[in-house]
Amino acid sequence: MSTTSVSATHASPPVTGRKTAWAEGLDELRAAATTEPGRLRVIGALLALLVVVFGAVTAWQVADRAAAADDVVTHSQPLTSDAASIYRSLADADTTAAAGFLAGDKESVATRERYATDISTASALLVKAAANSGGSDGAGAQIAKLNSRLPRYTGLVETARANNRQGLPLGGAYLRYANEQMRKEILPAARALYDAETDRLAADYGAAKARPWCALAAGVVAIGALGWAQRRHYRRTNRVFNRGLLAATAASVVVLVWLVAGHTVARAALTGSYEHGARSLRVLNEARIDALQARGDENLTLVARGAVLTGGQEDFYEAGFRSGMADLAGGGGHGAAAAKSRLGAALALADDEAGRRPVRTALTQVRQWQVRHGAARAADDQGDYEQALAKVIGTGGSTGESFDRVAAGLQQALVHEQEEFRSAADSGRGALGGLPVGAGVLAGLAAVGAVLGIGRRLAEYR
Repeated sequence: MSTTSVSATHASPPVTGRKTAWAEGLDELRAAATTEPGRLRVIGALLALLVVVFGAVTAWQVADRAAAADDVVTHSQPLTSDAASIYRSLADADTTAAAGFLAGDKESVATRERYATDISTASALLVKAAANSGGSDGAGAQIAKLNSRLPRYTGLVETARANNRQGLPLGGAYLRYANEQMRKEILPAARALYDAETDRLAADYGAAKARPWCALAAGVVAIGALGWAQRRHYRRTNRVFNRGLLAATAASVVVLVWLVAGHTVARAALTGSYEHGARSLRVLNEARIDALQARGDENLTLVARGAVLTGGQEDFYEAGFRSGMADLAGGGGHGAAAAKSRLGAALALADDEAGRRPVRTALTQVRQWQVRHGAARAADDQGDYEQALAKVIGTGGSTGESFDRVAAGLQQALVHEQEEFRSAADSGRGALGGLPVGAGVLAGLAAVGAVLGIGRRLAEYR
């Protein structure tokens, strides 16, 4: 026997590769798809998957927007309001301290209590803001700054009072230094905190109003697939309806319509709460800040008595008063508020007479305040300091009375706009209520309907 023949006799048979389970499964799926029952099973599985994905994506996106709308009402807007109140309390404390200093040993108990209440309110709100800042670096830094600077400010005020009671002129210097600390460090930090909370409110509004594009696309695809399956069923059997597929389509359409209608209503209500609530609140808070700063400047004009000048050699505090009044109501000392002023903007944003009336009242008092301020300045310029003092902090016909009435009008407008905001925002988040759960339930029913509808066709092949 030759070597060649022996080798051939002992040669191993060729080795064939074994398919993986995945490959075998694909082969079985392809084989099944060549038959009508197999195709129906694939179609049924895909339809069930599509409607379940539609329901899940809808529930997820709507729940996300409902949570953001809830944050607008219960978290970010209240924190923005608290931040504005911190600023107002601090500015009012500074204004009240200056008024008390001017009164000297005649400072009333009410004035001291008002100052103490302002400081206590600001401190309590800072504690609340720190607990609810949500890890925001910007807000946290400003809160820490305020907490460190505020005790220093109150110490300077008490030192100024002590010197003033003893008749020492050094008291005025201490008060001016306290006011400088308030203007240059404390109030800017309070303003930065307010801006940070306002930015958070805007972000929550954006998240709540974002369109649920993924859910809408999933709904269109699911309903389109169900329509295609029913058309295919009709062309192969000449039967107009398949109850299971029809029920699945109806449930999916209900979810899609509910999604579109609910989001449209929610978006409109949230937009209304922003345009006629949040924006109005912001403008009114700005107006209150302008009034407080103008009042503080007015008091400090008499405290400083020309000791602090601008670069143009004007009285620093009198220039600040005029600037604050221009921002508050516009140039001039009479007539309607300028369109771009705080009060002019507040009137434009108010959407009913109940909102406009207190703003008009505040404007009337601002004009009266300007007239009285002019009389006080005229008396001071003529060297009659006591008369000027009476016109600023006196009990009858003083600028202090006008300021208090301005503050009261703005507070009334703020309360009204807060109610308007809450009503519209509650409507917005209410429009999304129940939709996540409803979408999940209806999607489940649609999936069951699709499977049963296809199962009915499969039964005809058994």
